[in-house]
Amino acid sequence: MRWFPRSVSSFRRGGDEVLPSPNIWYYQKAYEVENRAQDVDDEIWRVLAEHRDWSGADVLDIGCGDGFHLPRFAATARSVLGVEPHEPLVRDARHRVGELPNVEVRQGRAQRLPVPDAAFDVVHARTAYFFGPGCEPGLREAERVLRPGGTLMIVDLDVASEPYGTWMRQDLPHYDPPGVEKFFARQGFGCRKVMTRWLFENAAAMEAVLKIEFSAPVAAKAIAEVRRLNEISSGDGEQRVTLPVGYRVHTRTKPTGLVVPGHSASSADGPPGAVSSSASPRMP
Repeated sequence: MRWFPRSVSSFRRGGDEVLPSPNIWYYQKAYEVENRAQDVDDEIWRVLAEHRDWSGADVLDIGCGDGFHLPRFAATARSVLGVEPHEPLVRDARHRVGELPNVEVRQGRAQRLPVPDAAFDVVHARTAYFFGPGCEPGLREAERVLRPGGTLMIVDLDVASEPYGTWMRQDLPHYDPPGVEKFFARQGFGCRKVMTRWLFENAAAMEAVLKIEFSAPVAAKAIAEVRRLNEISSGDGEQRVTLPVGYRVHTRTKPTGLVVPGHSASSADGPPGAVSSSASPRMP
């Protein structure tokens, strides 16, 4: 099984946890192909911007990997900081953004962010660490570094969405998609489900990506299904390949004042279609 949260880890040092990612840590070139293929229609970016515009804001990207998303934020943000636990990825992220004056990359963990209190307007984490019960330390840290009125935006894969979700559930039989959604709702998050389209340059690129995301038997099934959906014959490997993939965008805004218990300041004013919650957005 290859799919894990990208910046959680199984190393335990002094109570801190850092889990090696089985994809980007070891297959960085294939993961770059995956990043370039994902969400080619910018549906996730559209939903994020609808909830909170980061123009002129200070943005923190937790679990930034090799910095793929940092330039997108940097185009309009006042400042962008990427935090990543894996030193080789930190080095490559710094190289990627080396010519962007408003971007910095630091090595650190979601559970102990190397930044002061109330330093950011937006905290973003995409398929990195925040996957339901067990991520409370990271959520508390994100709350700590947000300014009042700031927004935490967490993007994870929708394991209930087909066909990608089917393959994930086969490798993660104990993963509970409704339970994860309930967890975030209890924490005061709104949720929007987003259907995206991945676009690969050819079948070889698609196969390389699916092989780093799933166990060998599940990857073989996924590859066969994607080839069938795209009507790719055994001898036709140069056509572009599309794959529908669903995501969830969880958002919560830090209160600017006193919050009445049982009322949420994070989802009451959310965009149409948001799944609202009556839980207080304050951390437990």
